[in-house]
Amino acid sequence: MKLSSLLRAAALAVLAAPFAAPSLHAQQAYPSRPVRLVVPQSPGGASDALARIVAQKLGEKWGQPVVVDNRAGAGGNIGMDAVAKAPGDGYTLLMSYVGSHAINPSIYKKLPFDPVADFTAVATLANVPFVAVANPRLPIASVKDLAAYAGRQPVTFGSAGNGSVNHLLGEMFNSSASVKMTHVPYKGAAPALTDLLAGQIQVVFTSLPSVSQHIKAGTLKGLAVTGTKRSAAFGDIPTFAEQGYPAFDSSFWFAIFATGGTPPAIVRQINADINKILEEKDTAEKFAAQGAEVSITSPQELQAMLRNDIQRWAVVVKQSGATAD
Repeated sequence: MKLSSLLRAAALAVLAAPFAAPSLHAQQAYPSRPVRLVVPQSPGGASDALARIVAQKLGEKWGQPVVVDNRAGAGGNIGMDAVAKAPGDGYTLLMSYVGSHAINPSIYKKLPFDPVADFTAVATLANVPFVAVANPRLPIASVKDLAAYAGRQPVTFGSAGNGSVNHLLGEMFNSSASVKMTHVPYKGAAPALTDLLAGQIQVVFTSLPSVSQHIKAGTLKGLAVTGTKRSAAFGDIPTFAEQGYPAFDSSFWFAIFATGGTPPAIVRQINADINKILEEKDTAEKFAAQGAEVSITSPQELQAMLRNDIQRWAVVVKQSGATAD
């Protein structure tokens, strides 16, 4: 090669260097800074409990803090909206579940986001049964007893608000048992449970992790769990199906989503890292202690589950007549 050609090549390399820097920067390992995990519910519930277990594990694996950010309100819509409007770079994640992600589209006529297009499915964490719990002073021991009791006397059941999973399960039970318990909506599950413990209401249908400690302590009475089998950690609580109510054969998925448009490579990495965490024995044990069962999926499988449940729960919501607007 001639000297002039070598000089031209060297000059071009020098000129190109500044433009190559951003590309190298973009390819640096994820994550290179703290990650925020938004939980659109108050502390103390199933979403919060599972999010904190996974956040700690991811932080240890990544060498970066994974900060749990509780943003409750509007049935989960406030926290979801914050994630939907965040940059799609993988540094803002959403702890979501069937209730807010698949049911809210049928409950709220005008959502500030699209539950499918504005989010990227990342990884399922767990299937979580819901449980009917009663104040211990109520003279019943099962949902069959509850149906008989509600047929004779007024019974009130509390929920996290109109159209919440808690509400819909209560209405499903009313229909299945041919009774008419009175619904009392609250601004979140926590105040409903507070009134249940105080005896102001008699029953709540809620996630098993949110009341696991109360059941263990005997301050609340577990009557039945949803799903096809009993919870490993609460084997003495029968399923609804065992007691003659087969409509309650589903558990509820809890999962991680990212903002829509998050690069596929980052999504694949987070999915792989979460799945490795879920395969660890102590993770399964921590989930089980909460009444949750580890569930491992690909992003594509989670996306399909979301679409199917949006359609499925739209039918239940229409039948119940529930609305939050």
